[in-house]
Amino acid sequence: MQKVKRVESELEKEQAFDIRRKVFVDEQQVPLHLEMDEYDDDAVHFVGYNLEQPIAAGRIREIEQGIGKIERVSVLSEFRGQHVGVLMMEAMEQYARSAGMAVLKLNSQSYAIPFYEKLNYTVTSPEFLDAGIPHRSMEKNLHA
Repeated sequence: MQKVKRVESELEKEQAFDIRRKVFVDEQQVPLHLEMDEYDDDAVHFVGYNLEQPIAAGRIREIEQGIGKIERVSVLSEFRGQHVGVLMMEAMEQYARSAGMAVLKLNSQSYAIPFYEKLNYTVTSPEFLDAGIPHRSMEKNLHA
């Protein structure tokens, strides 16, 4: 059974960081100093599990009053296509609503845009490079 939870301990935070290192640093060759950044201290982190095994991670932070930014959404390669990403996004959106956020923003890797569009995110920018990877900004109104 798969579940997602908000990180509540240093162990869970390290599990989330480990997933991010495996996906972004090892798999996608993002430099570690770009992946692990100054926002990690203040962001609210989430980790997804398959039984007790950590398999997904993500974080959210409020960037302006009522506006959240979802970042670092990652799923281990062997668990992709099993709706883990959807569970991650649902958990972060539920948290955002409870924290009073009305709009969520994110920067999607271009190949993942269809995933976010299915969750009612809309592209709001032309393509740009982040860590050498093509991205586009997207957003969603949580009250729509």
